Amino acid sequence: MRQKSMKMVMCAAAAVFTFSGMNINAGAAGVSSVLPSAGVEYALATNATSLKGMKEEVEIPREKVIEETKEVDTSRLSEDVIKDVAKRLNRKDEEENFKSLVIAKVNDYVNVRSIPSEEGEILGKLYDKSVGAFLSEQDGWYEISSGSVTGYVKAEYCVTGEDAVALAKEVGTRIATVTTTTLKVREQPGLDAAVLGLVPIEDQLIVTEELEDWVKVNIEEGDGYVSTDYVTLTTEFIQAESKEEEAARLAKEEAERRAAQEAAARAAGKSSKSKPAQQVTYASGGGSEMGRAVADYALQFVGNPYVYGGTSLTNGADCSGFVMSVYANFGVSLPHSSAADRNVGSAVNGLENAQPGDLVCYSGHVALYIGNGQIVHASTAKTGIIVSNANYRTPLSVRRIF
Repeated sequence: MRQKSMKMVMCAAAAVFTFSGMNINAGAAGVSSVLPSAGVEYALATNATSLKGMKEEVEIPREKVIEETKEVDTSRLSEDVIKDVAKRLNRKDEEENFKSLVIAKVNDYVNVRSIPSEEGEILGKLYDKSVGAFLSEQDGWYEISSGSVTGYVKAEYCVTGEDAVALAKEVGTRIATVTTTTLKVREQPGLDAAVLGLVPIEDQLIVTEELEDWVKVNIEEGDGYVSTDYVTLTTEFIQAESKEEEAARLAKEEAERRAAQEAAARAAGKSSKSKPAQQVTYASGGGSEMGRAVADYALQFVGNPYVYGGTSLTNGADCSGFVMSVYANFGVSLPHSSAADRNVGSAVNGLENAQPGDLVCYSGHVALYIGNGQIVHASTAKTGIIVSNANYRTPLSVRRIF
């Protein structure tokens, strides 16, 4: 089951967010929990008490900054000082924002109902670790707003207030979205540090540590640092899914799957104009026939070069360019973006359920699953297109096209 995600802007926050498991029976069996990153995005203002009417950026008024600094001669207050104080104020406000969240702690999901009673109509589902905004409390029920759903959830299966602060930091994922054309990821936090790798605009990176003006992120070349001047920091949560959205999503995924299969069938008889630099044979088993065909085709190009921004299977491609060009051979159009690839196709519940041809999405990277716990991908400029173990890094999501 897939749910939508929401992003809540917490500018320059000091906390590091990771996933952790929480298991409490909610009496709602039969739905497995999958947490892909796709869907509606929201931004939570620092003074917001709900997720309604939110704006994308938080701006601290200059007057509030000046008051905070206790400066006598405010005319000499530099913009750098204002920026620094604004960051500190946002850090203070972050925990206050988390207190107004309602977070599900269940095995699968808790139903969102129309009234605070089990007799109420089921409007949607708030999945485990999913988040809504607290609106009110009545007779052991929380009224929440989450995504397009506003209704009531049983309080015993959720946390809010002080208990939500720590849990929000665990279940949220801290994301740095690149805002410049080509971002340099450096080995250390400083402009004089060596460049570890390059990341394109709008790519999304997992943040593992936040410093004063730099954040530590994970890319294919390893862990490095990027300046906060060139990224937007957000916290990504999963939000509720309405009954109508669930039905529409399932229908859309089925239609996309059929369309992809039809496109692949039309392209099946055509030979590729690209000639692989060398032939390498690997075993790819399980899954659909078309998925195996995608994996087998991709494996032909192992040993060819990695080129940043490239899409050529023979002369060089980057990670998303490689995936895009492989699927183009089967009549399927995919974006040239590892971040956008997290939203294509349909969600797969974990790497253990991956099949050949599936996209495996990592922080700032994407690969093709080939079976037997392995992937083929355009890795780095040093390695080129290679085969790796799929769990060499922690995947963000697995997506299925066929």
